[in-house]
Amino acid sequence: MRRYTQSAGVTPTIVAMTIVGPGPTAYQPQALRPELKPVPLPRATGSEAGARPGRQPWWRRPGRPAWSVPARAGIFGLATLLYTWNLARIGMGNTFYAAAVKSGTESWRAFFFGSLDPTSFITVDKPPVALWVMEISGRVFGFSSWSMLLPESVAGVATVMVLYHLVRRWFGEPAAALASLALTLTPVAVVIFRYNNPDAFLTLLLVLATWACWRAIETGKTIGLVLSGALVGLAFLTKSLDAFIVVPALGLAYLWCGPPRLARRFGQLGWAALALIVSSGWWVAIVELWPKGARPYIGGSTDNSDLNLIFGYNGFSRITGSSRFWAVDGGQGLLRVFNTELGGQISWLFPLAVVGLVGGLCLTRGRERTDHEWVGFVLWGATLLMYFAIYDDARGIFHSYYTVVMAPAVAALAGAGAVALWRLGQRSLRWAWVLPAAIVGSVVWADTLLARTSGYDPWLGPTVIVTGVAAALVLFLAMTRRRRVPWLGLTAGVVAAASVLAGPAAYSLTTLGTVPGLVARAGPTSGTASGGNARVSQGLIDYLERHQGSATFLVAVNGSEAAASFILQSGRPVIAMGGFTGSDPKPTLKEFEHLVTTGGVHYVYIPGSTGETGRETTTAAVEAWVERHGTVVPSAAYGGGSGDRTLYDVSSSAAAR
Repeated sequence: MRRYTQSAGVTPTIVAMTIVGPGPTAYQPQALRPELKPVPLPRATGSEAGARPGRQPWWRRPGRPAWSVPARAGIFGLATLLYTWNLARIGMGNTFYAAAVKSGTESWRAFFFGSLDPTSFITVDKPPVALWVMEISGRVFGFSSWSMLLPESVAGVATVMVLYHLVRRWFGEPAAALASLALTLTPVAVVIFRYNNPDAFLTLLLVLATWACWRAIETGKTIGLVLSGALVGLAFLTKSLDAFIVVPALGLAYLWCGPPRLARRFGQLGWAALALIVSSGWWVAIVELWPKGARPYIGGSTDNSDLNLIFGYNGFSRITGSSRFWAVDGGQGLLRVFNTELGGQISWLFPLAVVGLVGGLCLTRGRERTDHEWVGFVLWGATLLMYFAIYDDARGIFHSYYTVVMAPAVAALAGAGAVALWRLGQRSLRWAWVLPAAIVGSVVWADTLLARTSGYDPWLGPTVIVTGVAAALVLFLAMTRRRRVPWLGLTAGVVAAASVLAGPAAYSLTTLGTVPGLVARAGPTSGTASGGNARVSQGLIDYLERHQGSATFLVAVNGSEAAASFILQSGRPVIAMGGFTGSDPKPTLKEFEHLVTTGGVHYVYIPGSTGETGRETTTAAVEAWVERHGTVVPSAAYGGGSGDRTLYDVSSSAAAR
């Protein structure tokens, strides 16, 4: 057979087809191609001679879009601005922890145990890792509001950075930008990353643990899992069992999706568990082995045991409830995160995150178990599910700011989920409506949250609905058009993102102008009436300092919050009777009488008429003894202003007895 082929500028060439070997299908073509002369490359002239091939601007990164570095710089800069703006306005924040930080800068013993006062009479109700960071900052820069709060802000910016890096490795640059921006503008994150509660460091450590687990999923190496377990252990020493909520999600994600064979995955998780036990248990073991009479009382416990604190006050009592404690933010149940206490703090992006999770799982359905996009949705989805399961039905002490640890999971699923829904919408008409519907649902929910505060930016809710619905319609058209117009979808996506994030951004900006109370809240309502910045009369402080004499303690007061104000203003040791809740059995009546007899304390500052309250606590017994044996100090002696508390002089009661 003969066949002629021709190309431009080339003489027709005969292509011979010959039969090679037997069989009906044994035809093999062999082309006789013309010889082509090489085309010489043009010589570089002028300034081009010294240019390197493929040279890019400094802000470009190989394999990343041109907007990557500017976007990251903008997001990280925004986070830095939000989390550090006018920190001095916060003052001492939560005075309970601020007093412990001040004490830790003055005493290494108080530093190690996390004691409230410099003499280590009683500890705070949490492990000390978060305090250690603030206390080191205070020792380096001197104790102040700025040196105490700056580490929280740094932890917030670091959390945003780690989440960006993690989501980029999982689902690409657009998802990472959306997720990190969503986390930056989450109201509860803004208030906590400007506050001295331990939740800021808890959130950072758990995001770092997730990153380490992800590295293990990528590489199959044990070191990543060991690092993840060690980071969760440090988080445990920040806020006890709250840190362990993510452990099932991390463990199951690796067990299901890790690269090695199943038996090896079990062995690797065993090493991770060992790292977790060592990292979380070393400080607890030291405290438990330390003689009880030679260390401070463990605040929040019933028997001066850190194990009792871990599994009681900071553990199962938070879930099941306890008569010793109280619930602050009620409304338990499946929809708790949407109620009036929690909704404005965390739930803005929940509709998009949940729909995005479903879309992501559908997009990656049928892939290999080690597929990274599939694994990411499993990991973050399991993390969010664990928080739902634990937090929604908690019956004990629960505050709205606890939900800050959910913010990275919500942001990651919202960012990656939006990108996944966009991909699905471009592939199938039946999915094209899902992303627009999720955007409309998000802006409608944002309008609902904004309307809960009467008179708060009344124009914002209708605006985000109009812009959000318009952007959703354009997105639908962009995904269903036969001829794609890239700039149309990009513009609609930017407007949609701005509409969805406008509500939380407004709450976050409002938070910058408020002073959180003891129970930190973001948005137009901040704190509670029992704020953490309560001060005592300077005249009272001066009077106690003049009359302290040789007493070890400046004064004994009911509760750690009141004691913290004295410690911060005077810098002297104060007895916090009953600890934070007022129900800790410290000091006992016998211990208090011994303190009075030996001259350890001369003054007691307690609420009036304590003997008529009917409380059956150790502190109530001490207060009743003080009322019977102490001498009331007239408020005029220290300038008045004692409020509902009375100052008693007990220095002469021992001699009278």
